[in-house]
Amino acid sequence: MRYAVISDVHGNLEALKKVLSEIKSEAVDEVLFLGDAVGYGPEPNECIELLKKGCRIMLAGNHDWAALGLTDVSYFNSVALEAIQWTIDVLKDKNRKFLGTFPLLKRLDKLLLVHSTPKQPEQWHYLFTYRDAEVNFQLFEEWVCLIGHSHQPVIIERLPSGELITCKDEAYLRHDARYIINVGSVGQPRDGNPKAAYAVLDLDKTTISIKRVEYEISLTQEKMRKAGLPEYLIERLSYGR
Repeated sequence: MRYAVISDVHGNLEALKKVLSEIKSEAVDEVLFLGDAVGYGPEPNECIELLKKGCRIMLAGNHDWAALGLTDVSYFNSVALEAIQWTIDVLKDKNRKFLGTFPLLKRLDKLLLVHSTPKQPEQWHYLFTYRDAEVNFQLFEEWVCLIGHSHQPVIIERLPSGELITCKDEAYLRHDARYIINVGSVGQPRDGNPKAAYAVLDLDKTTISIKRVEYEISLTQEKMRKAGLPEYLIERLSYGR
């Protein structure tokens, strides 16, 4: 099986359309979505509807749950709160109901899919450090765990010895090792690269590649300004921060 894996679209339709267009050339069997269809961006309804057409599996992220009133948003910063309230106001009932069907995690083949971490996925923990990785490796049995949430792509390999190794863009997946892979963000990258991110996972060749795609950032920014979304969220798209 060959999968395309996407996450953290955040209402950015221009980025999502470009990524899905690129994925068509990758000859994948399925597209898997790891959560956060909405929040921050100007076209949450359109993104949900496009994801529904293009993805086999769709998970819930913290912004999806926030739009449904299912999670505490007291830790959201002021611009995230403003954007999620705007999203709540514009979200169509049919799309709100559809978001409500997304699970928090999914097991598939030798894979665990989750938006944040295997540790208390409903608490939306971040995985940034080797310590975070080591804790989470103890909490799942699958060969590969695919995550999003931090918007920062990384491949973390745990060798049979217990040593942890990180790769940025691609890796050969050893059968005697285990992996946590953050596939990055389609709609709001935060690793200093403004290009949309997604991953291609080939289980037959046992490879993973993080791909980057240019999209028309200025068009998304124009739509955000028209919607009255915070300027900080608009500007950060240009810098991938």
